[in-house]
Amino acid sequence: MAKVKTRVKLPKKADKGKVITIKTLISHPMESGQRKNKSGNIIPRKIINSFKCAFNDQAVFSCDMEPAISANPYLEFTARVEKSGTFAFTWVDDDGSVYSEDEKITVG
Repeated sequence: MAKVKTRVKLPKKADKGKVITIKTLISHPMESGQRKNKSGNIIPRKIINSFKCAFNDQAVFSCDMEPAISANPYLEFTARVEKSGTFAFTWVDDDGSVYSEDEKITVG
């Protein structure tokens, strides 16, 4: 499998109490376990099955993903920021692999 790459986009600065938009993308093939390879063997299931976002260790957004999710899943959501801190993003794969990225935001 190609290397998994995470991408996160959010403002570096925001005003106190402002609602910001957060965009995430993970480069991942999301193999459902339903297809066969050229030899006729089933390609094992390998999907990102959960995503979590926390701000300063408090949950902001989370979701579970199923095999019907497309490759390279993109998520967009909003959050209200009251103080400076760090957003922590975590994706978990079927095989237990964990992919994460942190992004800081300054509120002022």
